[in-house]
Amino acid sequence: MGHGNVNGGNPLKGEKGRGKVSSQLPDLFEPMQLRDLQIRNRAWLPPMDTYSCVNQDGIPTNFHYQHYVSRALGGFGVVIAEATAVNPQGRISPCDLGIWNDRQASAWQGIVTDIKAAGAQPFIQLNHSGRKGSSGCTPTGHINATVPASEGGWQPLAPSPIAYGDMDTPAELSRMEVSTIVADFRSAAMRAVKAGFEGIEIHAAHGYLLSEFLDPLTNHRKDEYGGRLSGRMRALIEVTDAVREVIPAGMPLLVRISATDWADGGWGLEETVKTAKVLNEHGVDLIDVSTGGIVPGVTIPAGPNYQVPFSFQVRSKALIPTTAVGLITKAKQADKIIRKGQADAVEIGRAGLRDPYWPLRAAHKLGMDKADIPYPDPYRRGAYGTNR
Repeated sequence: MGHGNVNGGNPLKGEKGRGKVSSQLPDLFEPMQLRDLQIRNRAWLPPMDTYSCVNQDGIPTNFHYQHYVSRALGGFGVVIAEATAVNPQGRISPCDLGIWNDRQASAWQGIVTDIKAAGAQPFIQLNHSGRKGSSGCTPTGHINATVPASEGGWQPLAPSPIAYGDMDTPAELSRMEVSTIVADFRSAAMRAVKAGFEGIEIHAAHGYLLSEFLDPLTNHRKDEYGGRLSGRMRALIEVTDAVREVIPAGMPLLVRISATDWADGGWGLEETVKTAKVLNEHGVDLIDVSTGGIVPGVTIPAGPNYQVPFSFQVRSKALIPTTAVGLITKAKQADKIIRKGQADAVEIGRAGLRDPYWPLRAAHKLGMDKADIPYPDPYRRGAYGTNR
């Protein structure tokens, strides 16, 4: 079994107050442990692409420093850096971050150091874009379309030559190319460790490459990487094993999965649970549960907590810790998800973009004592509830 562990006890009990360190803390602000890593609370910043590498070199900039460190100062327990490409063709757009060379990894070091100094744990999401690669970003234009090679684009790659919407048809990966990409994930993980990241997340959601391998709508291969679920899962398991092999034994490994396509004939919850069970056996510690992204034009019933039931089902059936994400915006809403055992952490996405200090505000609304709220010392005199 994997090593996912919350507060050293049974992370899946789902009872009120389960594993609480102190009865004084709301469930959302209870510490959490994954392998050797102690995390200060269960309000996490999810990976959200910013498409802000204006030099198109994959190197993080002052913008990325400000973006991520401000959320760490704002009280988030984990800050997950956005989808970071393991090779140049693995970028979603020319403006994406990368970690396929040492210059990129070195540029992360100062950001990672100051995330930790602010009390948060820095994780990084490693990704290959697959057939959705070479798409447009604000500096390049071609939004929701393929950027031409003459303007910095490239040939997208995929398990099968099936285009995403109106984008260019991807080239089908050979077995050798799949092996090369697995090696690129391994190398990227090694660089992430050297950069100081405390956790790794593998992106297997939202219709990017590893998600495309999983999904019957995008994987029509006849070799060992296609067919039944065990074949479609192979690329993800190979990447998981490669990453787990080169990161420290005490470092958490996460995988993000879309629990449903919201499309007929596509990926669903049953396959997600089966895959989560296998990932648990291969050393994955937590499943970051999201939905959608594999095909355009589907109807998604978005609303508060709309993805939380998927997180709960994966958690309870695969017996592995999960996160919940998707229109979780309010303090009591997030706390209730943790208290009811529907997830082990919540990810505050768009609300975290609007308010870098969302956790500090949430802690106040949940009645936490000011002394227990994770204010940076220079900010404590301006704590919520202070009269002047």
